[in-house]
Amino acid sequence: MVIFTIFLEPCHGIRKRISVDRGANDKSRHQKGESMIRNYLLASSALSLLLLAVPAAAQTGPASDRGPGAGEPADIVVTANKRSERLQDVPIAISALADKDVQNRHITSALDLNNIVPGLRLTTSDAAANPKIFIRGVGLSDFNPGSASGVGIYVDGVYVGSPLAQLAGFYDIDRIEVLRGPQGTLYGRNTTGGAINVITKRPTWKYAGDASVDYGEYSSVTLNAGVGGPIIADKLAFRVSGQRVSSDGFADNRQTRREAGAADRWAVRGQLLFTPASNVEILAQASFFRNRGDAIQVKHRSLFPTAPQFAGSDGLCAPAYYNSSGCTDLLGYSDTDPRPRSLEDNVDGKDKVDVTTANLSATIEMGAVDLIAITAYQNAWRDDRENTDASPLQMIEGHFHTKQRQFSQELRLQSHGQTRLRWVAGVYYMHDHLNDDSSFDTLRDLRPMFITDNNPTGLSIENSVGVFGWPNIQKVDSYAVFGQADYDVSDRLTLTGGLRWSADRKSLNYTSQVDNGLAVLLHFNGRKTFSDWSGRTGINYRLGTDARIYATYNRGYKSGGFFGGLASSVAQIEPYDNEILNAYEVGLKTNLFGRKIRANLSAFYYDYQNQQVFSQALRNGLTMQILDNAASSRSYGGEAELAGEISRNLSFSFSVAYLDSKILKYVSDGQDFSGNVLQNSPKWSIGGSISYNMPLADGSAIVSSIDANWRSRVFFDNTQRNRLSDGPATVVNGQIGWRSSNSKIEMGVFAKNLFNKTYLLYISPIDSLGVDELSYAPPRVAGAYARINF
Repeated sequence: MVIFTIFLEPCHGIRKRISVDRGANDKSRHQKGESMIRNYLLASSALSLLLLAVPAAAQTGPASDRGPGAGEPADIVVTANKRSERLQDVPIAISALADKDVQNRHITSALDLNNIVPGLRLTTSDAAANPKIFIRGVGLSDFNPGSASGVGIYVDGVYVGSPLAQLAGFYDIDRIEVLRGPQGTLYGRNTTGGAINVITKRPTWKYAGDASVDYGEYSSVTLNAGVGGPIIADKLAFRVSGQRVSSDGFADNRQTRREAGAADRWAVRGQLLFTPASNVEILAQASFFRNRGDAIQVKHRSLFPTAPQFAGSDGLCAPAYYNSSGCTDLLGYSDTDPRPRSLEDNVDGKDKVDVTTANLSATIEMGAVDLIAITAYQNAWRDDRENTDASPLQMIEGHFHTKQRQFSQELRLQSHGQTRLRWVAGVYYMHDHLNDDSSFDTLRDLRPMFITDNNPTGLSIENSVGVFGWPNIQKVDSYAVFGQADYDVSDRLTLTGGLRWSADRKSLNYTSQVDNGLAVLLHFNGRKTFSDWSGRTGINYRLGTDARIYATYNRGYKSGGFFGGLASSVAQIEPYDNEILNAYEVGLKTNLFGRKIRANLSAFYYDYQNQQVFSQALRNGLTMQILDNAASSRSYGGEAELAGEISRNLSFSFSVAYLDSKILKYVSDGQDFSGNVLQNSPKWSIGGSISYNMPLADGSAIVSSIDANWRSRVFFDNTQRNRLSDGPATVVNGQIGWRSSNSKIEMGVFAKNLFNKTYLLYISPIDSLGVDELSYAPPRVAGAYARINF
């Protein structure tokens, strides 16, 4: 996290140039074998594409010999409506990734979903926590753990509220469902943008297991394994799974002479499935996640011109001089090396995260009604030390120390089976306790200037020289009651209605202090209840066996609250209002060409009221964190998704999303953002994949896949400044390998970011200190993989 508030404007007299010994040139690494791997991957991808040109020659027999359903896409079953349904029957804009999709795309974290699903963007300014999630431009870029995103993450039906834990559950996955648009009726709190529903593999009544390993450049290793089966036949079954991810860093630190940004994390999950009677099912889960990798490594970009000829129209550094001595930060430093992954940091920090989760899900079938109870507890701990200024000087160094625990209970009654009236009703409770004791050590290199007999530490609050902390405790009690019903008026026409009322009782005890309490700048103690309703109404009409259209209205609601980041005034902490999103959507779901092609279309219009917006803005020479409400915004657009199995061995998918967003009215501290686009809202995003299997004479096969996604320019804040944006980016991934005749063994080579595209995930500006901090996406990682099922 790289956003900082200067409490008081530094004296102009201390903005002197400080010379820096930048050390030796970068060391060269990762050269041996890289050329061979790259050439092999490129050749393999070319072979894969050539094979696609001759699919007819690869078929093992005429269509009539392939059995029923050959060449048709398999039905995808989802639980978006809290019951199992075919994807094509659900009147929601929803995308689903099956376990094979997760494997073939080598997804190991939620961040790997970025741009894969139309309209979905995930970024982060941290190594192992606080993802910034946006769907159709709806989300929140605040990194502070007390704030909630507009997109909810659910793992096996449990809402993961803590941003410290949202990157912890992506392994041993059965499928991932991404629901676009407000999901406030059934999915509860804070889902104005949508929901990411992760379903892990369950225990089975037959012994089975699987394992995989990826090894690639930068000594990257990903291990996944799972095994399970019956303990007592038809009564008790288990599954144990785990993941290990490690790698050297993608960046070189010229100051410490070591690789930076290393990954080091592991996770384990245990499950027990108990069926004491034919109508009772109890699933108990416990998991643990630990990260000990490096803190986020960002690239320093200086903003203060040393002479007028180096300045742009805004008075800050012109882009042509970003990596030159013509521009520096407040302390006179400039990183003149233009390579995005060549750094010069005085601190190689660690982002330590531990997440413990336990949940119990019970289902009792009572004739035409099911009773479902889900109880969950989660404890998250984080200790992150980072060199926030990304320089060899001590200008800002962050320490983020946070504990967060969550308890939730959901009870649902719902209809059982495919009756004419299908309904669900329930209640929900969640308690969240957050203890945040974070701080920024600012301008430490200037302390000697202020040392006196009466001030031996050199603390100077008026010049923002000190350790500025904001210890706070936030408590949330959330209550909700909800219900939704689908009624078949006829064999073709279905009506849907749903309603949810929620209340969040929040309290915040906040202190802003310097040098661990030596001076207290402000104290705040507040309590408030935020309540509102969410709802859904829709019509779903079946045109025929393979097509249906739908139209829906959804009202999404996200609770207001208290800002829990670094603040310099009480006005920054005082409560912000509920966020309301009125969403109108129409869609078409259909199967074409004898069910060979699945085609889904959706179009939407969003009317945003009191949108919660996080920004870092310069106010009277101070960079301030602000979380407040934009009066109104609007967005409209649509998505198209195609998927099909052209033959037994050839399948494809394609998606395109269009988004036109605009802030209609938003004035914050005298700065008018009206007319600007919403942040993290690229106008266009396009993606696609092709998979082809070439059978061999012995029954084994050559398997290959390639996928690509492209997005247009994206802005990282609401100011719509080109400096804080990134241009169009295309990312290509691929793999090719061999699979045994019994499909139990597969091995091959893969590449993520095959063409080594350099693009930005996020930019954090600190204008008052004269620096932007640039977070780049990982470079190409090519390597080999092996998988086994038993």
